[in-house]
Amino acid sequence: MYGTLLLLHILAATIWTGGHIVLSCVVLPRVLKERSPEQLLRFESAYEKIGMPALIIQVVTGVMLAYRLIPDFSLWFDMSNPAAHPIAAKLTLLLLTVCFAIDARFRVIPKLSEKNLIDMAWHIIPVTFFSVLFVAVGVSFRTGWLS
Repeated sequence: MYGTLLLLHILAATIWTGGHIVLSCVVLPRVLKERSPEQLLRFESAYEKIGMPALIIQVVTGVMLAYRLIPDFSLWFDMSNPAAHPIAAKLTLLLLTVCFAIDARFRVIPKLSEKNLIDMAWHIIPVTFFSVLFVAVGVSFRTGWLS
């Protein structure tokens, strides 16, 4: 079971993080240069079909993997336990990602135009950074550098 959970978690992380890197490094610069919210919306609508399920899979498998490591939820933020460090870091990154996503979905995207593309960029770039940090923290479960 552990191997399956880890494989699903890593595959979903690949989709989520890779999609955000493409969005930040390829799509966003073109959108900003051409001042084209339509291009951004086209990418978002296509990516959302695989990106959101990937995020959901990551959350579900991540919780299951964390539970296997520390079966008591109340200890996931116990900083006296080194195994809790990456769990707490991942949950914090998830909270930040959700906050940025909610703000973008309900405040920025409904009014997306040439005038507020920079505001959208200020959402895309941090979420991409968080997604890369998710991967780095995940690696720390094996390397121990967050302990």
